[in-house]
Amino acid sequence: MSILNKAAAPNDENNDDGGARRSGGGPGSSGGSQSGKASQVEKRKNLGLGSFVLLGLGAFVFLFPFYYMFIGSLQTSPDTSVAGAFPNPSNVTGENYTNINNSINLLQGLANSGIFTGGVIFFTVIFGLLVGYALAQMHFRGKGLVFGMMLLVQMIPFQLLLIPLYIMIVRDYGLADTYLGMILPFAINSTAVFVFRQYFLQLPSTLFEAARIDGASELRILWQIAIPLVKPAIVTAILLTFIGPWNEFLWPFLVTKDQAIQPLAVSLANYISNVSATASNPFGAILAGACVLAAPAVALFIFFQRQFISTNIGSSVKG
Repeated sequence: MSILNKAAAPNDENNDDGGARRSGGGPGSSGGSQSGKASQVEKRKNLGLGSFVLLGLGAFVFLFPFYYMFIGSLQTSPDTSVAGAFPNPSNVTGENYTNINNSINLLQGLANSGIFTGGVIFFTVIFGLLVGYALAQMHFRGKGLVFGMMLLVQMIPFQLLLIPLYIMIVRDYGLADTYLGMILPFAINSTAVFVFRQYFLQLPSTLFEAARIDGASELRILWQIAIPLVKPAIVTAILLTFIGPWNEFLWPFLVTKDQAIQPLAVSLANYISNVSATASNPFGAILAGACVLAAPAVALFIFFQRQFISTNIGSSVKG
């Protein structure tokens, strides 16, 4: 049986004996899990009162800006003092969300941000997998030079490339006021390429050599063998890439003048500069828009927290 078939389907011969051992059916498996839980409880007991106080203080300092932003978005009249963090219930309302939505259309801004961010993530993952696999598992002349140039790109601030990118995207390609014009400069992320390359380097080269002996092409090896083993890297790359385009303001602001396709960050900036002066409570409306912009990012990181911190792929490699 070829290595590709082994990767695609489990071995029938091991379904009786090995399957039971992998599923934890052995007598030592329950003892191992219990000992693991006991060690975690032991570590928690070893944390003194001072450690819990420091951790609680750190959590408070980290979460307080989010709390203050949310409370400020619910206030009828702005209160920027310390007492404003604990407002009177009579000063709490949801009108700020209605006012900001009437001015810039929050749902449309969120949809534009989602299209922009989703396009960047799609191209980042596709190109990151291809380039990372080539740099890690393929041998070609100039591979070291390509890797060095990729690291060099990370040292160049994006602001230095704004003028040539603007001339190329807007004047040469005519992609002003388009989603593609916003996405193209961020289509390849050198950080994601580096993450995929490091993950692919951890995989045993014998898997790929055996597949090549079976006559598989490099794309088939990447799709059927490599990608299933680096799923944690894909999740990590998505999370690392998401926050950049989601909060990006400068480039979409330069290439878009049509409010119908502007991301929410640009719409909020336009509101601050054009509309907020005439609003009854611009402070609360701006904070309401900031809450709407931050909510998807916070929810995404909370939902994928375990996948984000899980970087061990050794259990995914079958012997």
